[in-house]
Amino acid sequence: MDVFQAIVIGTVQGLTEFLPVSSSGHLVLVPELMGVSSSLAFDTVLHVGTLVAVVGYFWNDIVHILGAFLSSLRDIPAGRFRRGIIEDPFKRLAWMVIIGTVPAGLAGVLFKDFFESLFSSLTAVGFFLLVTGFLLWGSENISRRVREKLPVEKLGVRESLIIGCGQALAIAPGISRSGATISAGLFLGFERELTARYSFLLSIPAILGAALIQVKDIGAGMDLLGASMVAGFAAAAVSGYIAIKFLLKLIKERDLYIFAYYCWALGILILAAALI
Repeated sequence: MDVFQAIVIGTVQGLTEFLPVSSSGHLVLVPELMGVSSSLAFDTVLHVGTLVAVVGYFWNDIVHILGAFLSSLRDIPAGRFRRGIIEDPFKRLAWMVIIGTVPAGLAGVLFKDFFESLFSSLTAVGFFLLVTGFLLWGSENISRRVREKLPVEKLGVRESLIIGCGQALAIAPGISRSGATISAGLFLGFERELTARYSFLLSIPAILGAALIQVKDIGAGMDLLGASMVAGFAAAAVSGYIAIKFLLKLIKERDLYIFAYYCWALGILILAAALI
């Protein structure tokens, strides 16, 4: 893989990580179309690039959330923990991000081999892209019927676990992480922008955890693809930042149907190609 190819794949990763069209599916498809072989280490570096994008975009929120989390720990001895979680939205977000991360962590550990086997199957990618399309289409329909959208104060343990299960399903290639989590939030009736922001914040511990697990492979990969890895990382970070900004604006002003149609069209093309 040369530097130009790495930039193309990194850009695709950055855009599709946050746009609800499945980055994992595109990371299987795009290298295949380009005739290059990727690696788990390279894919992980690209995900770290998108981690930099989301941390950079939500830096102020993250600082407040971390401060609120530490404050909530100090509330425990004084018996103010429950009241603090109820009254402070940043404390609530901090704990709900932690709780929402649990399903993906468990799924990654318990079903690691199963999920990894799916990455070698274009049929699986095509099928799961169709699933992503139906999730987006269905959640958008439900959201349009809900007049009173739920605020962050209604984001509790049950809701966080349900949205977190969406993130767990997105380990499969073709299921969009942002698409599944945003869809889950819309199905539950939450405000659209809140759902998108929570989805992006929820990605931080998931991507960070995956990167820490693969840190040895990243080091080995740098010896073989040093320049390409750096170029792919930078492309993923820049395009990821742009994708976050675009989707947050779009979700306030427009619907998600266009992404559902894209996932259906791409999924059908991939399934047709796999069957030929």
